[in-house]
Amino acid sequence: MGDSGQALRSSGLCLLADDEPAAFVVERVGQSPYVLICDHAGRRLPRALGDLGVSPADLQRHIAWDIGAAGMARVLAQRLDAFLITQTWSRLAIDCNRPPGGPGSIVALSENTPIPGNRDLSAHDVQQRIREIFEPYHARIHAELERRAAAGEATILVAIHSFTPIYQSVARPWHVGLLYNRDRRLAQALLAEMHSDGRWVVGDNQPYAASDATDYAIPVHGEQRGLLHVGIEMRQDLIAEAAGQIEWAERLADWLGYCQC
Repeated sequence: MGDSGQALRSSGLCLLADDEPAAFVVERVGQSPYVLICDHAGRRLPRALGDLGVSPADLQRHIAWDIGAAGMARVLAQRLDAFLITQTWSRLAIDCNRPPGGPGSIVALSENTPIPGNRDLSAHDVQQRIREIFEPYHARIHAELERRAAAGEATILVAIHSFTPIYQSVARPWHVGLLYNRDRRLAQALLAEMHSDGRWVVGDNQPYAASDATDYAIPVHGEQRGLLHVGIEMRQDLIAEAAGQIEWAERLADWLGYCQC
């Protein structure tokens, strides 16, 4: 942040302290067309936010992060020789896959769990989280996509997420879901490949559907650039442990490899 950043930190106007991690980690820089992003990889909260009034047990749940997503993304990046960036901080601080300022960006209620520390935030509080967590993460993704475009390199954007096996007491049947908004080129090819396997229940824009109102990465980094892209949602019980992360990363790598269009 330079001299101005140091001044902000010393004045208490910064959210993240000097000894806290950055907003993102570039985990891998590969040579393939694939750019993997993991918006909900981390569950840390900035020290300045305390625990937001949330219990330690709740900070282990899906409301705080996408369980298993980062571990699977790391294995998948290795298998695909991909670029991988992961987001450090919990979605409870700010959700890096929601349009900033929108209703899902900083939530005071997640599923049925109150988040007291997110109530009645000032404009300064909101902008601080956008400036120090949301913007640096997406700026780094933008920079990588710009670099690739300038170099004439092909790019396939894959957003890695995970979802709960049960939501509001209703079991979800899908093993994996594929998300898209207007452009379903890669999702359609993957759906055909996955269905041909015959063993898996695959969601077509399920259990979530991507949209301009509810998503950021796919509309902004994928659609606006005209890139091949897809969101992959894995059911958390399948990838909560390392063995499942490896198994599904290898399966996804095979499917993605077949579907390079």
